[in-house]
Amino acid sequence: MRQLFAERVTELQQPYIEWQEMFRAWSAAHPERLEQWQAATSKSLPEDLEQHLIEAVGEEEAATRALSGKVIQEIAKWVPGFIGGSADLEPSTKTYIQSSTSVARDDFRGSNFHFGIREHAMGSILNGLALYGKAIPYGATFLVFSDYMRPPIRLAALMGLQVIYVFTHDSIFVGEDGPTHQPVEQVAALRTIPNLTVIRPADGIETAMAWAYALRHQEGPTALILTRQSVPVIERDEDFSLSLINRGGYVLSDSNGSPRLVMVATGSEVGVALDAKVILEQSGHVIVSSVRVVSMPSIEIFKTQPEAYQESVLPADCPVVAIEVGSSMPWYQFTGRD
Repeated sequence: MRQLFAERVTELQQPYIEWQEMFRAWSAAHPERLEQWQAATSKSLPEDLEQHLIEAVGEEEAATRALSGKVIQEIAKWVPGFIGGSADLEPSTKTYIQSSTSVARDDFRGSNFHFGIREHAMGSILNGLALYGKAIPYGATFLVFSDYMRPPIRLAALMGLQVIYVFTHDSIFVGEDGPTHQPVEQVAALRTIPNLTVIRPADGIETAMAWAYALRHQEGPTALILTRQSVPVIERDEDFSLSLINRGGYVLSDSNGSPRLVMVATGSEVGVALDAKVILEQSGHVIVSSVRVVSMPSIEIFKTQPEAYQESVLPADCPVVAIEVGSSMPWYQFTGRD
């Protein structure tokens, strides 16, 4: 066996030398494309990436899938190795890179893939692209169809591959398709996969920050969970620090004095929690007269934070209510502690 491999090394030495010579000649003739090659190989990102993406989403009420679509167009300007597509659902997932063509049998210059109605194959192709190392690949479908691609998602998590999944239509608010397309347990199931980071953003800023996290996170896959329906623009204080979003969970709207109740929400339910806070505090009831709202786009990221930070967001001596349209399973970690 050693002899067989040694012979193969000898056989490939000359083609390797010829390829290196060809690459040096190509590099000298195409310095701009060489720069793109090097950027894709190193997965280099602009230092001000987050600001670019936040400016791209603007300030409007829209579905997070639509806001994500704006972010994708901006990413394509700055990240040469950013490639991906959808499992035949691009008009709904908003994941087509408008500035590029599509990959075809005899033309690989484009950045868009048409995977067809085959989520399992899409996940496997994304893993292959990530293993090759020159790309940050993404794939999109409805959240309910994540079940079809669970094996390649688990493999990406096991291998620590940087793959980004865009799962849209994330709750019962999916429109005309009915119960077969209304995901209930899918988010909870994805959260059980070790080394998969699940992020469910609440508005444009959280969507932009979720994409920025996924682009910078090279140690494993990231799943973005996005709405079909519009979500309100969340008003934040002028001195609000965007770095808090990167901690997975943060105090979005605090109480006057120590909170008597904490409401934790994700995605489209963050706006519901903020509305409920106003109603509760206006009721004058002593228990709910002082309410804190926490946005927790990612349980996984929040659980990696120091215990002191987690305690500062969710005080141990305060009742916690979780609001999310879906299985309640993962929220036992934070609710019912007392």
